[in-house]
Amino acid sequence: MLLLSAAPEQRWQLPVPAVPNPELQSLGLCEPLLAVLQRRGLGSREAIENLLEPAEAPDPAKHFPDLKTAVKRLRQACKGGEAVAICGDYDADGMTSTALLVGVLQRLGAAPVAAIPSRLDDGYGLNSAMVERLAGEGIRLLVTVDNGIAAREALERAKALDLDVVLTDHHTLPAEHPPYLALLHPACTPEGSPYRGLAGVGLAYVLAVTLAKAFRSEEGLAMALDLFCIGTIADMAPLQGVNRRWLMDGLPRLKASALPGLQALQQLAGLDDVPVDASTVGFQIAPRINAVGRLGDPELVVELLTTTDQERALDLARECEALNRQRRELCDAIEAEAVALVDADGAQRSPFLLLAQSHWHHGVIGIVAARLVERFGLPAALLASEGDGRLRASVRAPKGFAVDQALQQCSALLERHGGHPAAGGFTVLAERVAALHEALNGMAAVWLTHQGSGLVVEPEALLQLEQIDRGLWQQLQRLEPFGIGHPTPIFWSSRCRVTQQKELRGGHLQLTLGQGDTRVRAVAWRWQGGWTLPQHVDVAYRLRLNRWQGEERLQLELVALRESCADAVRLQRQGRTYWVTRDGDGLVIRNAAGDELRGLALAGEGLSADHPQANHPYVQALVQDAAMALGLVA
Repeated sequence: MLLLSAAPEQRWQLPVPAVPNPELQSLGLCEPLLAVLQRRGLGSREAIENLLEPAEAPDPAKHFPDLKTAVKRLRQACKGGEAVAICGDYDADGMTSTALLVGVLQRLGAAPVAAIPSRLDDGYGLNSAMVERLAGEGIRLLVTVDNGIAAREALERAKALDLDVVLTDHHTLPAEHPPYLALLHPACTPEGSPYRGLAGVGLAYVLAVTLAKAFRSEEGLAMALDLFCIGTIADMAPLQGVNRRWLMDGLPRLKASALPGLQALQQLAGLDDVPVDASTVGFQIAPRINAVGRLGDPELVVELLTTTDQERALDLARECEALNRQRRELCDAIEAEAVALVDADGAQRSPFLLLAQSHWHHGVIGIVAARLVERFGLPAALLASEGDGRLRASVRAPKGFAVDQALQQCSALLERHGGHPAAGGFTVLAERVAALHEALNGMAAVWLTHQGSGLVVEPEALLQLEQIDRGLWQQLQRLEPFGIGHPTPIFWSSRCRVTQQKELRGGHLQLTLGQGDTRVRAVAWRWQGGWTLPQHVDVAYRLRLNRWQGEERLQLELVALRESCADAVRLQRQGRTYWVTRDGDGLVIRNAAGDELRGLALAGEGLSADHPQANHPYVQALVQDAAMALGLVA
């Protein structure tokens, strides 16, 4: 990747120029989109065709060894009208997984009961007290969704009480498995299985669909697919393998879902005339569900997504809406406090942002930690009081800083911890916070030495503003759905004139950008610039279709902007600095010693040079990088 100097707190990393592949032209995608796919490792026709039209899911029974056992026991429960406990989690994945199985089992004759622990009182996952309570209520079959594999004590208790347990979980398998009747877990599938990327809701979907097919229930199949789509996007599961196939099948159906709860959520989100795609689910529907798990009773979501009563669904959706407003207000207030604490340190800012306030709400500190990462480009942990001298934290980090590894190295200071490379959580005694911060600062300082400070901006393809039209948008839609593992492309445009700017309510910025005769509107959400915009800027952005009062128009959703390098740019390669300027139709490259290379000419869409050193691979790479930085090649 190319490292460029940029505006404060930004480091733009531009891709190497793409080499056009004539074999891909007949796919009907323009060069910038083909360049994006090639840079993501999809350089062959077969790979792109598999992305555009994924294969059908193979028989799950051949991939999950315990599936038949689980289905056999659940069929028995459905035929006998048996009470079945569905034990989920309070995040969006766990709530939709619970609703999916509760709703399907209701439709197949069983008597399912949702059992989700309290975020504040119980913490994550199945526990012995829950098992004992459920057994006391006459439950003989328990199904976990999005949790359970690590709950050894609870599962030992279930065995002692003669409860059958079906585990569906995607968290790390322990070296020694706890007792259970059946286990559905991605790691139990064959190597390379398309089921390897399933979230908790995906595993619940496999179980529910297999069961619904056995009962020939079209209603059960439809409901399961609707909730699979919501949960998979909300949990940010990788959009690969069967996840991608099922989303492509299910997303077009969501608008007309037969579930009153989904219709009510769409109505309150103002989506009456808006198509429901992955972006709509991720930014409009999922937050309303997530807010309940963070601030309220998760069983509200389960009832909302399983009720057949339209009036009840609307009442429950209004409760979700109120909690979502409360969540936004809490996040904004905590963020303001957190930013003030960081700014108070001035130039002495820590490489690892660790901030603690006893009154902060556990349910939203993870969201605020993610906002701090976006703002400062540093790993961040927010801590709130848990009582008894303990603090509970949510951690987020930029790409490259592994949260799970960092917490593991600090495990001696922590009461408990968990997570993955981008996010995690821990509980710590108050008297150990200072030592913990010192240890995390040390790791972050080493990371920054190699990574460099500031926010990393990584556009994937260059666009001229005149290329942004409905044809490009329609081609972009062919690459949907976007998400983890296949994100929405980030484009960039060079030397755009700022012809108009306007600050919007809520701290957003609206711009009109121009190139030649083309004008495009751009929006920077939660603008944090704090500096006067120059006349010409380079912008990195996602392309969006804005719908307002019955009109549709394309606009740029800005990721970053910087002052345009115009006809000169500074490059860093292998620890060396070069200054590159345009000289007519050619380039001039000067190093730190003042030596210059001239006669490096740009020819059409490619590059040519008469200079005697032009054929040297290092010089060729340097010229290519300079041409990319100046917006001369895509």
